[in-house]
Amino acid sequence: MSKSTSKSITLKEVAEAAGVSVSTASRALSGKAEAYRISSTTEQSVRDAAKKLQFSPSLLARSLRSQQTKLLGVVLPNVANPFFAAIAREITLAAEADGYSVLLTDSQENSETEARLVEQLQARQIEGLVVCPVGMEEAHLCQLARQKLPLVLIDRGFNNRELVTVTSDHQSGARAAMNELLEAGHRTIGILQGMPETLPNRERLSGVKESLETCGLDFDSSLIAGHHFDEASGYQAALHLLSTRPEITALFAFSNQNALGALRAASELGRSIPDDLSLIAFDDFPFAAYLAAPLTSVSQDVNQLGQVAARLLLEQIHSSVPPQQKQYRIPVQLIRRSSITKIG
Repeated sequence: MSKSTSKSITLKEVAEAAGVSVSTASRALSGKAEAYRISSTTEQSVRDAAKKLQFSPSLLARSLRSQQTKLLGVVLPNVANPFFAAIAREITLAAEADGYSVLLTDSQENSETEARLVEQLQARQIEGLVVCPVGMEEAHLCQLARQKLPLVLIDRGFNNRELVTVTSDHQSGARAAMNELLEAGHRTIGILQGMPETLPNRERLSGVKESLETCGLDFDSSLIAGHHFDEASGYQAALHLLSTRPEITALFAFSNQNALGALRAASELGRSIPDDLSLIAFDDFPFAAYLAAPLTSVSQDVNQLGQVAARLLLEQIHSSVPPQQKQYRIPVQLIRRSSITKIG
């Protein structure tokens, strides 16, 4: 279906496709089926017709000229992660200051779950949505943008320049981290990456390559391991690299959780940080300074990420016009502690 067609679908067309009245279609899509004794079969038929025609609950709200719900949706990949929890807090504070409430959901780093949560939030007639996408699928998000639902992506994004995205300057942060290790004399550096297909991972790898190239060093893909931003991936990746490449003198973890996994692996292998293994992480965290070897980190401005995302979303809601600038990069900061030792 073309973009122009998806904008023009009406509630009446959905009702006709499902073989029900307009009022029944309205009640089924707005979550009132049970109250009006609409059967689950009929409700599902209406939802199937709406999905096939690309008619969303947000369009229903506008077509009925309903009152404002003052609800915003937020979808994060892991609300237990302090990084995402801090983002949620900033968005919630900004929303509440403007009279909005936030419906917070957790996609559990699963694209299908993310798409389902987005659909459920639309059914609640949210007025805007902030998503930190898993980073694997973008079709459902592009559809929201075409439907003119105020939308902001945060932290991760896609190559689609039409989606409003607020993210850290991953590339320059990775360059700074690698430069810190290279200036300390390290030349065999293991990389503990996150989810390879995501924007932060791709851009951090680009920063690594740029730093090596500037120093006249070759990029060695065999020094990269990992598949996720969590602690388990960091542990397995560090265990693999340190076991197969014992000449490694430093590790660059692409997340604070990866760094925690690396600390466990290094301890099991008898590698002391920073005495015979240096470690740096992308992402700072509250207790990084209190580790046995206080961790040198690239700190993202989490407060600024959340505040900018919330501002852009609320501006879209109030003006009904998407911002002219679509891509926002928040500067990062290198925080030097004592987890890196100079060699050579």
